[in-house]
Amino acid sequence: MTEFMGELIGTMILIILGGGVIAGANLKATKAEGSGWVLITIAWGLAVAMGVYAVGNITGAHINPAVTLGLAAVGDFPWSKVPKYITAQMIGAFIGAAIVFFHYLPHWKDTEDQMAIKSVFCTDPAIRSPISNLVSEIIGTFLLVMGILFIGANDFTEGLNPLIVGLLIVAIGMSLGATTGYAINPARDLGPRIAHAVLPIPGKGTSDWSYAWVPVVGPALGGIYGGLFYQAIFKTDANIWFWITTVVILFILFASMQTELKKVKQA
Repeated sequence: MTEFMGELIGTMILIILGGGVIAGANLKATKAEGSGWVLITIAWGLAVAMGVYAVGNITGAHINPAVTLGLAAVGDFPWSKVPKYITAQMIGAFIGAAIVFFHYLPHWKDTEDQMAIKSVFCTDPAIRSPISNLVSEIIGTFLLVMGILFIGANDFTEGLNPLIVGLLIVAIGMSLGATTGYAINPARDLGPRIAHAVLPIPGKGTSDWSYAWVPVVGPALGGIYGGLFYQAIFKTDANIWFWITTVVILFILFASMQTELKKVKQA
């Protein structure tokens, strides 16, 4: 298998299992309807683990552009391969979302809640505040990439690493995911959002393109900064890009705080 096909299939598996659990929990007349956040976070963790098990020996199983960018930023992955990996991840995510659509075909027409339908494919915030939502995605993905590097720096029983990465996803989802739905993966959100836009889903409503930039830009920044931070602090190798990215992140944090404080004063 080529690296391109490996990343495509790994990301496809991720979205089939991850989008599938959201469909089961949110769509009407499923046996898992209303099963809730805990089931969703556990299933997403297992979805990541299965994607990594599937193609880890072929591609390293990034299955996430933020991971690809984070590893490239610290020199652990060649920049020349980044476009190929990200393209494969986006295509795999789209195909995975389409498979979820076909799997739950009888249930779309019974689901009147457009937000419930859209949530199967892409994320939306609990409270819409784009800069603060961006911060949530940056923090979640920052911890994801740093966590992956932490895990890689330790010795585990052979074959256990993917499961530990899955548990990391569960922890991020349970602890930090409640603000934005923790995309922490540009392909996970954008590929299925495109699928939502083009598939003939009954009563689907808008694909919310005005928000779509947040789960792309936030994870990309968070992934890059997670890699640079790990390199700077844990390996004591702080380059100019670490300092530039730190300034950008601090500016976004300050802007978010000012925006929310302004809302309090206006209330």
